[in-house]
Amino acid sequence: MTFAGAGDAFGSGGRLQACVHIERVSGPPVLLDCGATSMTALKRLQIEPNELAAVFVSHLHGDHFGGLPFLILDGQFRRRTQPLVVAGPVGLRARLAEAMEVCYPGSSTVRRKFEVEVVELQPGEPASVAGIGVSAWEVDHASGAPPLALRLDVDDVGIAYTGDTAWTDAIVRASAGAGLLIAECYYLDKEIPYHLNHRTLLAHRDDLDCARVILTHMSADMLSHLDEAAFEAAHDGLTVELKAHRRS
Repeated sequence: MTFAGAGDAFGSGGRLQACVHIERVSGPPVLLDCGATSMTALKRLQIEPNELAAVFVSHLHGDHFGGLPFLILDGQFRRRTQPLVVAGPVGLRARLAEAMEVCYPGSSTVRRKFEVEVVELQPGEPASVAGIGVSAWEVDHASGAPPLALRLDVDDVGIAYTGDTAWTDAIVRASAGAGLLIAECYYLDKEIPYHLNHRTLLAHRDDLDCARVILTHMSADMLSHLDEAAFEAAHDGLTVELKAHRRS
């Protein structure tokens, strides 16, 4: 798994926006979030976007889904033929079409040589997308559509992702038995609505039954305090290998 982009919305620390590339034994790779800078992030790392089977989107803010119009058009212009599944919150289908029209008028209705299938995930209803088991929980982040914490089960490894959110017990449920929790960590200890900070995550560490926690989506404040972090911290280009985690 490669953090192609591990930054926040505003490029703090010169980092690119949310984009996690997941390779697997059982099928083609997928993305977890696709922020507006994702095509730059992937091509900088020489990761082929046309090989992606699916993109899983946590919520409908530009730094998490704004790269989708560019991903789809890149596939169109470079003769992609394999279908692409885009899975995310209820409202994704309409918002994706709107984003494509804002960026490139007329692009949402163009006929392509590959299918773009949109799957809107319902919290509490597990689904299978591109051969990956996915579960979603609604979290606390104002984004014009239900924001989600996601749990992907990939090759017997659970990957949990908070997306952007204030603390909620959904994070505990999503990370139960996971090999990894990818956790937003916007500030060191400052409390702001709709976001997590390091102090809160540390206070709940014993509630998280997961093998590993990696922090992402950090502001300049959190980046300046990485030496105080009690967890691993992502950076653009970080690659990790995951193994199955047995529940305690």
